[in-house]
This record gives sequence, structure tokens and C-alpha cells, in this order.
Amino acid sequence: MHTPRQLGQTLRGQRKSQKLTQKDAAKVVGLLPKTVSKLELAADTATVESLFKLLSALQLELVVRSRSPEVRDKEW
Repeated sequence: MHTPRQLGQTLRGQRKSQKLTQKDAAKVVGLLPKTVSKLELAADTATVESLFKLLSALQLELVVRSRSPEVRDKEW
């Protein structure tokens, strides 16, 4: 993924695929449901700490790698 919007969509899709509500996912790691909503709708305004908590609740991990040459100049 390359944008905050894509991140939010991915988080929402993963949560829904696990049949979790925002409230359920938030409760697992001590977030408020509105924080989960914020990450899904406007990930660029959420904190990194909240992102990692939600990733943990969804049993996901963040992997960072170099971009392919085709993508490097197309984003942002």
C-alpha cells in the first residue's frame, strides 16, 4: 500500500474479515472505538502508537520494504 487511505481500507477489510466490530477490536488492546474509526477513515491523522495497537488487535504486522522503481515517483 502507498497511501493513508489504502492503509485505512486495508485495516477495515482485515477487521471485517475477522468479523470484529470496531468496539471489539478496540477493546482487545485498550483503544476507543472512535480511534479504530479514525484509523480506518483518516489513518494519516492517527498516532503511530494507535496504529500498532490496532495491528496487534488484528494479529497483523507492519513490514517495510523498498519500493519498486515503477512506484517511487508516482506517490505523494
